[in-house]
Amino acid sequence: MSKANLDAIDRRILKYLIANARMPFLEIARECGISGAAIHQRIRKLTDSGVILGSRLIVDPKVMGFDVCAYINITLKDPQMIKPTVERLKEISEIVECHFVTGQGNILVKLYCVDNEHLMQTIFEGILRIQGVAATETTISLDESFQRQVNIDFIEE
Repeated sequence: MSKANLDAIDRRILKYLIANARMPFLEIARECGISGAAIHQRIRKLTDSGVILGSRLIVDPKVMGFDVCAYINITLKDPQMIKPTVERLKEISEIVECHFVTGQGNILVKLYCVDNEHLMQTIFEGILRIQGVAATETTISLDESFQRQVNIDFIEE
């Protein structure tokens, strides 16, 4: 995947949308000093090029009753099993992120469960039953200190 070429206006648009995905396009246009039509065209270009992947509503898992956030490092018996393993992991609804990683394991997943019993059930009846999974190592997050989007200030023209 090639890097997108972003000019100063594109970066300003992205900063506004990252801060508030619901910010009206006309307000962004006023802030950037260009027309509403130009904002629409630029956002369409940013979306078509894959820079903008969409917008989403974010819910707080704790408020919804998911009291356990865990990261599980999964080691495969054979790294060639990565694709079928990831497909099976997609079927486990508690998993919200999945990464192919370097280091001790092969896959790192983030998941939310309502309690430790639910976590144990997800590990033993879900993850460890996937053919090709050799071992898991679980780290429980006690509290999420912060979460943010990437800082686009590091991108140059």
